[in-house]
Formats: sequence, C-alpha cells, structure tokens
Amino acid sequence: MTAITPDVVRVAVPERSVRHDMRAVKIVLERELIRFWRDRMRMISGLMQPILWLLVMGNGLSNLTRLPGASSTGVDLKTFIFPGVCAMSVMFTAMFSAGSIVWDREFGFLREMLVAPVSRSAIVVGKCFGGALVATAQGAVIVALAGLASVPYNPVLIVTLLAEMFLGAFALTGFGIMMAARMKSMQSFFGLMQMAMMPMMFLSGALYPLNGLPTWLSVLTRFNPLTYAVDPLRQAVFAHLSVPAAVAARFNPGVTWNGWRVPVGLEIGIVVALGVGLLGVAIIEFRRGE
Repeated sequence: MTAITPDVVRVAVPERSVRHDMRAVKIVLERELIRFWRDRMRMISGLMQPILWLLVMGNGLSNLTRLPGASSTGVDLKTFIFPGVCAMSVMFTAMFSAGSIVWDREFGFLREMLVAPVSRSAIVVGKCFGGALVATAQGAVIVALAGLASVPYNPVLIVTLLAEMFLGAFALTGFGIMMAARMKSMQSFFGLMQMAMMPMMFLSGALYPLNGLPTWLSVLTRFNPLTYAVDPLRQAVFAHLSVPAAVAARFNPGVTWNGWRVPVGLEIGIVVALGVGLLGVAIIEFRRGE
C-alpha cells in the first residue's frame, strides 16, 4: 500500500502596505467607537464625576471664592473650573479607552490583531485616534452644559474647545497606551492609572489658579503636561467673557515661565509634541512587548 499524501492548501497572506495599514487604523478606530456607543453605563459613569465637580463643588465653594464685583459679571468658581472640568472629562475617558488594550490582551483579542498582516504601529495609531475621538465625544456633553457655568454658547468658542480637547485627548490616550503596553491585568493598570491621574489633575490648575502658589508647587505645575491642555481651554473661555481686569487677573492668570506668560500657540504645540512623542514610545513598546 502506498501512503496517500494529503494536498497542502496554500494560504495567501497579503503583503503589508500603506493601504492595508490605513485600513487597519480605520477598523481599530471604528471598533473603539462602537464599543463606546454600546457601553451606555460607561458613558453615564464617565460623566458623573465631571458633573459633580461642576455643579456640587462649583456651587458649594462659589461663595468662598467670589470677588467683589464678580457676581455682576456672572463669573464665579463654576466659570473658572468649567475648562478644568472639560479637561478632566477628557482625561478620564482617554485613559479608560487606553485601558481597553489590557482587556483585549487578557481575552486574547489583542494577539489576533497582532498576527494580522499589518504593522503594529497601525494598531496603536488606530487605538490612539479612537480613544481621542471617544474622549472628545464625552467632553462634548460637558461643553453642552456651558450655560450652567455662565459660559456663552458661542459657535467659535465651542469649536475651539472641541479642537483643543481632541488634542489633549490624543496626548492623554498616547500616555495611557504607553502605560498599558506592558500591563498584564486590569488591576495593575487601574492602580497605575490612579497614581498618575490624581497628581496630574490637581497640579494642572483645573480647580484653582496657578498664581500665588508656593515655589515648589508652582514648579510642579509647570512640569505637568495636563497644565498645557487646561490653560488653552480657559484662555478660550475667558476670551468670550466680558470681565473686569481684576477678575480676569484672578481667574485667568495663565501659565508663566519665570514671569513670561506662555502663549496659547506654544501650549498647544507642547501638547501636540507630547502626544506624538508618547505615541512613538507606545509603538516601540508594542513592538517589543508581544
């Protein structure tokens, strides 16, 4: 008897190309949006903390921080912290979106993506842009509550806030992906995320002005990347408010380097550079990690 050799079925694997990588970016991005849209509890829980900061803390402490004559202009603590609340909403959502990488790794879906005939950088870029869009969409709900903080519904202001939030979300998602690249469990990621997010939030000027701080605390705020995402939002808000000079100096001091006030364009450039740099580090970590 002669042995029968089964026919070998050849599987044709398409070669990697820019077109395939762009398609992979699109698919990963769409998956992030679909996942976010279907998880209604995540949407609601992500909004609760920023709304509590805006309504509860803003109303509770307004009487303690009100300036003489500020009430007549409609500016109080709620108006001041509104840009910070927008930034915090984006930050929490962006970091949670980055954490989905750890979830995908635990359930094996990430390995299926990594064996696809596309570059790993395309997967990371899709995750980063998807997380940024999800975070911006969540932040848009906070922008819709601008009237509760005496912030006008100006079309130019709204577009500016959404654009600046997207850039901040892009940088924060890149930071989260960089942290999640080597994490093996969600517990470890959330522990590290909380350890990083809380100092960033409280040292960003989101909840209090940056002027008049002790020297050591002032130095820490200048090295905090989130500071340069919060200040452009506040500059945009106060540019559309009619307030006295004393009120503006108190509530909108800006970011200074040795007495020089940092322009908004430079702050946005810093955020973009950080986002690109963190995205590059995340890509390197992915190429080494799996």
